[in-house]
Amino acid sequence: MAAPMIIPASALGRSGRPAPSERINLACFGFGTIAQSVTPNFLNDERVQVVAVADVNRESDHYGYSGEHKGGREVGRRMINGHYAKQTGKANYDGCRVYEDYRELLAKEDVDAVEVATPDHWHAIMAITCARRGKHIYGQKPLAVTVEQGRAMANAVAKAGVTWQTGSQQRSQTYFRMACEFVRNGRLGKLQRIHVVLPGGHRDFSKLAAKQTPEPVPDGLNYDLWEGPAPYRDYRPALMPLNWRWNFDYSGGMITDWGAHHIDIAQWALDMDQSGPVKIENLRADMPAPRELYNTARAFHFECVYANGVTMVVEDESAGPNGVTFEGENGRKIFVSREKLEFTPDSLRQQKIGESEVHLYESKHHERNFVDCIYSGKPTVAPIETAHRSITIAHIANIALRLGRKKIEWDPAKERFVGDDAANKMLGRPMRRPWSLDPKV
Repeated sequence: MAAPMIIPASALGRSGRPAPSERINLACFGFGTIAQSVTPNFLNDERVQVVAVADVNRESDHYGYSGEHKGGREVGRRMINGHYAKQTGKANYDGCRVYEDYRELLAKEDVDAVEVATPDHWHAIMAITCARRGKHIYGQKPLAVTVEQGRAMANAVAKAGVTWQTGSQQRSQTYFRMACEFVRNGRLGKLQRIHVVLPGGHRDFSKLAAKQTPEPVPDGLNYDLWEGPAPYRDYRPALMPLNWRWNFDYSGGMITDWGAHHIDIAQWALDMDQSGPVKIENLRADMPAPRELYNTARAFHFECVYANGVTMVVEDESAGPNGVTFEGENGRKIFVSREKLEFTPDSLRQQKIGESEVHLYESKHHERNFVDCIYSGKPTVAPIETAHRSITIAHIANIALRLGRKKIEWDPAKERFVGDDAANKMLGRPMRRPWSLDPKV
């Protein structure tokens, strides 16, 4: 009797906000490497019932960051049913349904929330569709593959009034929040420079990078649906799974993959969640030929200049350790990564943030914060407008690098390049028919 009732909030007529006693029905879109690390956090939340998985792949090998896992909808079914079988003591528990097409899932399942963990080129269509249907959305980063798509997503979520959490989990990690609070409260004096170091290169996550020639589509994979709105190309194992990150049709390389994390932290420290830099200069990169299958930047350097005079230098890891360094006056610095928080001088560590000073949003668990906000209606720690503004910087840098620009000017209010028509044309891109940013729901 103490267990929450499994009643979908959409049936309650209260704008999708469940009462505390009502469990949230959640579905997973995509069940690959990322979903397998995130979904257990929802399974272990007593307020959530994971009821369905949609994935164009039935089941195959080579998922994970070393090609060590299986992935696909049947993998999701086994994980979810196995969890609830253990929790309920029912060995034959079979409450998770699986679908090849996310649209069929939405038509047949009464879900309150979705976890979108597909390749990046699918994020926009799925997010807009779900927002219009009143579904709360946990959307993985990078937000989208273009600035235009990100803006359309943010507008759709705002119009629908649904809860959104971006999978930028660093905003729920103590080191990053502490570093940003120290900067925001002037512990470094006047901030001079931010140094952001991202991984470089093209990692062979799947161990299939050498298989770049076309092959027959494997049994169990709806490859046409996987391609979706992207320009169609013959199936190549080198793109799937996860190595699609190195092709601009599906993602933006390390600049978007890790930029969605570290550039986002720099934005947080600068209090720029609703804006961005006014120019990017000194751009250079090792760019493969556009015809190459892996055509995103391998090595890169660019400098983002904000209206307040602060410069954010973004480089690949040949320039130093992965992380973010905030540089202030008189040699004072803070370096932050997922593993460490370092102060120069070390005595800065002893300073406390007073009650009347700036205290940033404190979230101790990223997925639980999302669920908390579904119930409360309050903003999450990583809302969609914030994610859009952060990843926009990565997108406009990629555009400038692809065009061979050494410097570009940007209007963060209009979200347009200043005096560069060719660059502005690359803020969006056509989608393969019948897909569009106005999906029929």
